[in-house]
Amino acid sequence: MLPSASHSVASLDLLGIGNAIVDVLAYAEDSLLVELGLIKGAMTLVDEERIEALYRRMGPAREVSGGSCANTIAAFAALGGRAAFIGRVKDDAMGRVFAHDICNAGVLFRSRPASDGPATARCLVFVTPDAQRTMQTYLGACVELGPDDVDEELVAAAAVTYLEGYLWDRPEAKAACRKAAAIAHAHGRQVALSLSDPFCVARWREEFRELIAREVDILFANEAEIMALYEAASFDDALQQVRRQVACAALTRGPKGSVVVRGDEVHVIDAAPVHRLVDTTGAGDLYAAGFLRGLSLGLDLGACGRLGSLCAAEIIQQFGARAERPLAPLLDRVR
Repeated sequence: MLPSASHSVASLDLLGIGNAIVDVLAYAEDSLLVELGLIKGAMTLVDEERIEALYRRMGPAREVSGGSCANTIAAFAALGGRAAFIGRVKDDAMGRVFAHDICNAGVLFRSRPASDGPATARCLVFVTPDAQRTMQTYLGACVELGPDDVDEELVAAAAVTYLEGYLWDRPEAKAACRKAAAIAHAHGRQVALSLSDPFCVARWREEFRELIAREVDILFANEAEIMALYEAASFDDALQQVRRQVACAALTRGPKGSVVVRGDEVHVIDAAPVHRLVDTTGAGDLYAAGFLRGLSLGLDLGACGRLGSLCAAEIIQQFGARAERPLAPLLDRVR
């Protein structure tokens, strides 16, 4: 049996619904990416045969529980928030690793593991000398995530339900997202969405635009993703379009910082100082965690953005997307 957290669901600050993935991280030269035919900086879905072949070519690797949304939820809990996560794993070694890690992070995880079907998902992360990450993902058990996996009690209890854009690549997972959004709004709750990846945005541009306009209250995207969404010639053009479509948008720009908009309110946030760039994996995930934790504490939008930047800066100075040092002290720097 997989472990599960035991704290109350009576009141949650944040619920995440996303892919439950174990990351396998290793350093790699750019020449290896070229040799393997990988698109640098992108996330590419692969089958089990391909993931095994790529794994054989990786250097010394480190395994750590991941998944974009799960990274955000774990960091949110590390900041003192009450959080839960819904994701599908198999009752196998990787599934037990994932559940153990997220529960130990203080996150409520009560999704039942599958007894048969595909193995728990893995993501091979090739980190190049410039700290960029190139991801090859075998979704495994994640492909079976569907509406039946949506825990209505958790959605109703959470102030915000946070959806992972990667889920849009599968019809059943897409249906799960729509179900969760409907439940959240029926209970007067909010829905947040991360666009996840510019290639994912390009595949589902029109559907994402409709979803954002009708069902999303808080949007997270990086510069490439928001420009892809609106096929914009510049970031400023995309910014003007998104502010008319969603109540609140937090747009990250790497070393340029971020911009947060809510109606006529605009906050330009500087990137937090980074002493040593190690691995950009999880920068956007941790930004979202900080931003959402700020909102849950009632901080103003500027402070939310600053907390997001501090969390992002913290994670890119280490290997992997689960914080090795306490994040809670960062709160004192924005209050």
